[in-house]
Formats: sequence, C-alpha cells, structure tokens
Amino acid sequence: MSEPLTILVAARDEERAIRNTVQRLRESFPEAEVLVADDGSLDATADEAEAAGATVLRLPRRGKGQALSAAERAALSGSLLLVDADVRGDLAPLVACDRPLQGMRVAAFRERQGGGFGIAKRAARTLIRLRSGFDAREPLSGQRALSAQARGAVFPLAPGFGAETRMTIDAVRAGVRVEEVELDLEHRATLRDARGFGHRGRQLVDALLGSGPLAVNYRGLRLPLVGWTVAVHEPVVTAIGLADDLWSGPERGFAAHLRAARTTGVLKLVGIPLYGLARTRSPSGALLVGLCANVLNQLDTRPGRALKAYVVAAAVLDAPLGLAVLLGSYDLREMAMLGDAGSNGLGALLGLKSVGRVTGRGRWAAIGALAGLTLLGERRSLGALIERTPILRELDAWGRP
Repeated sequence: MSEPLTILVAARDEERAIRNTVQRLRESFPEAEVLVADDGSLDATADEAEAAGATVLRLPRRGKGQALSAAERAALSGSLLLVDADVRGDLAPLVACDRPLQGMRVAAFRERQGGGFGIAKRAARTLIRLRSGFDAREPLSGQRALSAQARGAVFPLAPGFGAETRMTIDAVRAGVRVEEVELDLEHRATLRDARGFGHRGRQLVDALLGSGPLAVNYRGLRLPLVGWTVAVHEPVVTAIGLADDLWSGPERGFAAHLRAARTTGVLKLVGIPLYGLARTRSPSGALLVGLCANVLNQLDTRPGRALKAYVVAAAVLDAPLGLAVLLGSYDLREMAMLGDAGSNGLGALLGLKSVGRVTGRGRWAAIGALAGLTLLGERRSLGALIERTPILRELDAWGRP
C-alpha cells in the first residue's frame, strides 16, 4: 500500500497474549510500527509488549476508545490498522486486499466464537443503521484498517467499548467507504457467565452512549454528553441547553452571539430568562434563573467543576442531589460530560430553588454577585481565577484521577 501503516493495539491486563500478538503483527507487517496503548494494566502487559518489539504508551485506565485515541495521536500520518490484543489469525488481507485501501475495512469473523445471546451486537447494528443507514454484520469487531481519509473522519473515538459502533457511524456519515471482509480469526471468547455478561453489558451501555451526542473536551478526549438526564428535574432549560450542544457555532461569549444574532447562544440568552419569568412571575426571579444557569455553564470547563459548585449550592438550597452525585463520578473520571444541557439545567434549577428562599435585598445582592461573575467570565475566565487561587485550585482538583 502507498500510505505508511501504523498498527494500534489497545491492551489491558493482557500479559499472556500480547507478546504473541505483537510478534505476529511484526512478522506480517515488517515495515509497520506497532503501537501498544497499555490501558492502565496491573500486570506485565507493557513489559511483554516492549520485549516483543512494540512501542508502548503507558496510560492511566481510560477505556478502549480513549486508549486508541491516545495511540492515534502518537502515530505517524498515514493508514492505521486497529487490532485487539488477543486476536489470532492472518490480518494481512484486511490491508492488502484486491485493491488499495480506501476508506475503512472491518474484519468479520468467519466462525462465531463464544458470546452471549447477541443483545449487544443487535443493539449496535440497530444503532448504526438508525444513525447512518449502514447494515453492519460485525458492528463490534475491533479489527479495522483505516485509510488516512477514514482516520480523519473517525478520530478521536468514542470512549470505552462504544468506539467501534461510533467509528462505523462517523465513517459512513462522512462519506467514507466501509466494507466488511470475512477472515479466519480467533480471539479469547467471552462465556455465558458473570464475567461475560458483565463485559457485554458494558459494551451495550458504551454503544448506546457512544451513538448519542458527543463533544471533545479540553484535553481532546471525545466524550458522551449526559447532561440531558437533568431533564428529569428541569426539562425546559435542559432542552434549550441541548440545542446549544447539538447545533452551536464557533461563537463564544454574549457579545459574539449578539453580533451573530441567530445562534443557540442567543436562544439561551433570551429563552432561559423568559422561562424563569414564566415560572416565577417576577423580573428578579427571571434574572436569578438566567444568571444561575449561565454561571454554572461558565464553570463547566474542567471535569467535575460545575457539579461540585452545584452540590455545594444544592445543599444550602435543598435542591436535588442524587443525579448530580451519580453524574459526578463519570464527569470527574472524564468518562462523560455535562455539556450545556446539564450545566444550564442544573443552574436554572438552583435559580428556581433560590427564588423561594432569597427575597428582598438578599435576592438583589445575589443577582449582583452572579452578574459580577458573569461579567468576569466574559472578560477573563472563571477557570483561570480558580486555578490561580490555591484553596480553590485544590478543591477544583479533588476527585480527579
């Protein structure tokens, strides 16, 4: 093939299999670099891979999709071959087919090995068909050859085991050719036991999340937006925020949105206070709801930051805490993001709760403080202020890996 090839292998606790896998890959593709992304292994996976001649990235445990995305960033430009750590068989036909690699080729196992009742696989097929119109035989296959064009269309990948499902969706929707090639391959099959069902359950959840709205965070990780779940408490403002998540443009800040006029930011600027006015029948209540939603949204620039602020305020205002605590574990570990749907929805919830508890001069003092934070966030950065203040910086970092 004309493009240089890099082989990416995501591995966690695969010390028994990884040496043979790397050796076979180096024999089959002698000119390709083999990059092993060690996803927080607790055994000797990284050492075994290095001994076999691979270049190893020693990563904290993030999941398959994020491990492969880290390896892709470290790889040279050109084509990629993605390989599971425990696969056995000849993968050369996936790259050197009867024509040059154009788009993405997915290996389909000739014979089924192990597995459960096919629920996760059927769900992944359905998700791919609904989002892209493509009928996939092997939606969860980790053996994939990608041209440079396909690589640009699908990376960074969705996290966890949602990577393969979303990869196919993104490739098809970008106009990349996707084909499945039947090969004689083997892998360590999961069984119909507790461990096997647990693995397939994670595959199913990750595929569902990975097929929904995604966003790239400040470190370049592509994460599911889960803030829409806040609709159980505050559906209207959450829906307005979700519109911003799905269709926002490059504008940032009130001034940029007002200049552009017809943006989702203007929808939030107008829609959230109007909703607050309808709920509270008070101009000051409308301001409180709008400003709370905006300030919490401005804080949502680092994992867990907005949720920590919400939890502290919710404890004072007697706002719901359960969902925020549940989402916090995923947000802090960079497995999901609140997005505008979640941060605006939770902020509006705080605003509505505060209307009944803060009255008179106290309410206007709160409005003034929130307006000051909003202006500060417009001109500078609330995040930068937090990171320059020692005690706030320590609280902000608490709970992250």
